[in-house]
Amino acid sequence: MASRIFTRLCRFDRRARSLLNGYVAGVDEAGCGPLAGPVVAAAVILFRRRALDGINDSKQITVARREELFFKISANALIGIGVASEAEIDRLNIYHANCLAMKRAVLSLTRTPDLLLVDGNRKIDLPLPQKRIIQGDTKSASIAAASIIAKVYRDKWMAYLDGLYPGYNFTRHKGYGTREHLGCLKLLGPCPVHRRSFAPVRMSAPVSHEEISN
Repeated sequence: MASRIFTRLCRFDRRARSLLNGYVAGVDEAGCGPLAGPVVAAAVILFRRRALDGINDSKQITVARREELFFKISANALIGIGVASEAEIDRLNIYHANCLAMKRAVLSLTRTPDLLLVDGNRKIDLPLPQKRIIQGDTKSASIAAASIIAKVYRDKWMAYLDGLYPGYNFTRHKGYGTREHLGCLKLLGPCPVHRRSFAPVRMSAPVSHEEISN
């Protein structure tokens, strides 16, 4: 029997889908706030819902559970992933880069959705009907699924970047502005995947040899 949370999330999607004869895609992102790494968006069209009990807002479940659900969603849904790079974030600003990642996620779906349920207040630049839903990952099953896909994908990406740029410990903090990360920035300065337009990165400078010796 499906959990109460999952039943409630699916009910929201059913109401949205009742307005049309077609497919609904939930769209969400991960990585707006970090100082390093890309922003990643996912678009998800759910099919076999009975196999997906346990879906919830990615922030409300454990890392192990997220990774388990990532593979379940991948096997029981259509998934599109879109990425906006650090350079695009610096050039466009984070809001517009996020919208670009969402657009890329929808375009990478193998089936065109008839309605987009978009988390937050973002408008995706596509000629498709859209509903913007504040805190959508706590209301819609397809948005919650998209939040899990985007989060797990980005976390794995940051672990990969940790191997390319050792010393910043990206695997642990995922690029967010933690005390540890800020300390690494002060010691080492920014690396190529830091967002130069973000103030803590822009203002950071490596510690001089004189400071270290003192």
